[in-house]
Amino acid sequence: MMELPVFNLAGARVEALSLNDQVWSGRPNRRLLVQAVAMYRSNARVGTASTKTRGQISGGGKKPWKQKHTGRARAGSIRSPLWRHGGVIFGPHPRDFGYELPKAIRRKALLESLKGKLQDKEVIVVSALAATEPKTKPFASLAKTFEITRPSVIVLEAFHEPLVKSLRNLALFTLRRANDLNAFDVLNTQKVLVTKAAWQHLEERVARGVNGYAPAQ
Repeated sequence: MMELPVFNLAGARVEALSLNDQVWSGRPNRRLLVQAVAMYRSNARVGTASTKTRGQISGGGKKPWKQKHTGRARAGSIRSPLWRHGGVIFGPHPRDFGYELPKAIRRKALLESLKGKLQDKEVIVVSALAATEPKTKPFASLAKTFEITRPSVIVLEAFHEPLVKSLRNLALFTLRRANDLNAFDVLNTQKVLVTKAAWQHLEERVARGVNGYAPAQ
């Protein structure tokens, strides 16, 4: 059975969590991850690009010159797409690029992304993160302690205001709840720093429907 070490804020190992091989062993399904990332990126697109067709441009109600005997090409409107400042043919218009994969697929993608991070030793479980007042100093050394040099994510079981205010000033970290974490959040970071309680919640969330699953002790 696989083991996942648990550290305190000083970086010392304090215990280990047992991981179910039925859930966490095997190679990550990259094809599934590609599908999930494509969906999350599409959902993040604003889709506000807009161009005017010839019917939306002012002017051009009068024929520029008569049809024949001018020596020039025929023209019916200065709004023609062939003219400078004319309309645009098949140009972009505001649209929603978003779509949703089935919930089971999104959950499976989260499992596969975490599996890859586990195999790369980029999941860090800490025993607890707690604060009684908004104060960043107790957590300022997290990045140095766990050798984090690029943007990473901190996963909490729940958001408590003093703790959120303490962590949100850390430049290298974004905050996520275990319920809200998705595959894109995991893949778009260097490391996943997660509390023990949040990891157990995550494991239960992603392992639903996996044969042989039993919660870690």
